[in-house]
Order: sequence, then structure tokens, then C-alpha cells
Amino acid sequence: MISGGILPREPMPQSVTARLPTSEELDAYAHEQWECFLLQLISSGQAEKSTSFSSSMMRIFQRGLLRQRDKEAPRLTESGFQFLLMDTNAQLWYIIREYISNSEEQGVDQADLIAFLLELSFHTPGEAYSLDTLTDDQTTMIKDLADLGLVKLQKGRKESWFIPTKLATNLSVSLTDSSSRKQGFVVVETNFRMYAYSSSKLHCEILRLFARVEYQLPNLIVGAITKESLYNAFENGITAGQIVTFLQQNAHPRVAEKLPSVPENVTDQIRLWETDLNRVEMTPAHFYDEFPSRDVFEAASDFARMHNGLLWEDAKKMRMVVKAEIHMLMREHLRGQNK
Repeated sequence: MISGGILPREPMPQSVTARLPTSEELDAYAHEQWECFLLQLISSGQAEKSTSFSSSMMRIFQRGLLRQRDKEAPRLTESGFQFLLMDTNAQLWYIIREYISNSEEQGVDQADLIAFLLELSFHTPGEAYSLDTLTDDQTTMIKDLADLGLVKLQKGRKESWFIPTKLATNLSVSLTDSSSRKQGFVVVETNFRMYAYSSSKLHCEILRLFARVEYQLPNLIVGAITKESLYNAFENGITAGQIVTFLQQNAHPRVAEKLPSVPENVTDQIRLWETDLNRVEMTPAHFYDEFPSRDVFEAASDFARMHNGLLWEDAKKMRMVVKAEIHMLMREHLRGQNK
């Protein structure tokens, strides 16, 4: 409207396109592609079919979600673990933001990519749009988005086209909009037992991040939230708040209507176990002893206290610990005392 851009692309006529997938088939395709992408993040051996992500997509994974040391398999970072507990909409926007940032480093115009993404979000899911109308950069992006399940690529006898899925329409949805979120599947009981009504391998692997999965039936995952499983999650950088939010957002419809959807004794205990690991606060500091006289010790103690840097002192043995931030000031003060 402001710069007089071109009108959105029109869908291709049905006489040109081959049989287009139904809405159910397109949803299943998008779900499979997105789940395969997340499984590849958790472990390259978990994906049921091999994935060939482009170099640009792999760079996005390595920017913050994965780390790899010499001759070691890639491992999730703290951000990667936290990413897996986000809802799909937040995950999608994280990937898109990183994709745009990475594209700028490759010399691609960010404004064109953002404009194309916004246009894509207003396309009609299930309709076919010609690939011939795209620029080279847009064609590259469409192929990357197909890896994630945002579009499906098809080829006819003479022309090729892309079909947006419902994931693509999420690009125009606010992160706080809960209308696009999927139906929940988790039931947590007051005894910390957990039942997940799902046949998804991805759901099982995500639950393993903070719970002990005991067995998996064709449509049911049974497990428990334990102190040990939570400590493992905390060590990987997942917070108690993220775990509680995940359980609440993915609560089964039967319990989602209740308040609270996750028993209070469970959420309280999760937070308490997290505080167990945060009882010790690390503060960089310096230790001082062997003062030449009591007067020098007391003057140094008063000086550190005046600068709000005294952490501990033993007046009997003339020892003290001060914050590292005032170490240089203390050295200057002690040199002046020695003179």
C-alpha cells in the first residue's frame, strides 16, 4: 500500500495443476515434515526417514540450537532444549527470525524475504501457486520452507508449483494467539504419574527431556516426573517454568478445562526441586590474609565494607574475602597503608 508493490499471486487454475492434496493430506504432510525436523534436532538417529536439509537450514541449527566439537556428533545446546518445549508457533517464528538473519549474512535482501513471507502467510492453504513467478532468492527460500512443512512442492508435465500448508498461515498469527495451538495430550496426576495420549515418537522424545518414560503403547506413553529426571533437565538448561508451561499448554482436553490443569502439588514440587540447585550463589572474589598488623586489617575491612565489597571476614585470624570488582581498589588502599 505504501510503496505500490505488486498484487499477491493468483492461484493456478485447476486445469493446469494435477490432483492437489486434500486438506487432511496436506495437514499430515506438514505435521510429518515438522516432526521429522524436530526429531533431527533431538538426535539424527531418531528420524524415521533421512532428511537432507540445505546448508542454509543447517547453519540456522548451528547458530544456537546445536553445538558440535571435533569428531563428535552434534548435541543440543541449552537454547536447543528450551526450543523443543516451545509451542509450534513460537518455534516457527524462532526459525524464521534466524533464517532472515542468516540470509542477510549471505548477501540476500532482508526486506524482500520478509515481504515474501508476509505474502505467503496470506496465501490460501491447499491452493497451487506457480514457481515460475518467483525470483531466484524466493525459489531457494520456498525449497527451504518445504523442508519444514510450510509448503509442499509438486511438478506437472510443464510447470511446477508450491502449495502452502496451515503452518505457513501461522506466520501472520501473533505469538500470544492460542487459537492455532494443537489439542493437548498430557495428563499429570497428583502422584507425579504422567499419561500422554499420543502415538508420536516426537512427543515421547520431548517428554524424555524432563520425565522418566516407562513404556510406550501404540497410542499411550506412560511415565513419571521424578527428581532425577528433572535434575537432568535443569542441567541441560531447561527451567521449571518452561516445564510447567509445557504441561499446561499440552494438557489433555479432559483436564485442560479444570483449574489448575496440572496439579498444584506437582508444579510446586518442580519449582522446589529447581531451587535445590540454586542454593549456592557463585560470586567472583579474592582472599586476603597475612596482614602485618591488626590496624591494617581493620582499616582494610572498613574500606571493603564502605565499598559494599566485603563478603566474609575472620577478625581473630585476620582473614577476609572481598568481591573481585573492588580488588584493584583494595590493592591501592593496602599499598597506601604500607607506605
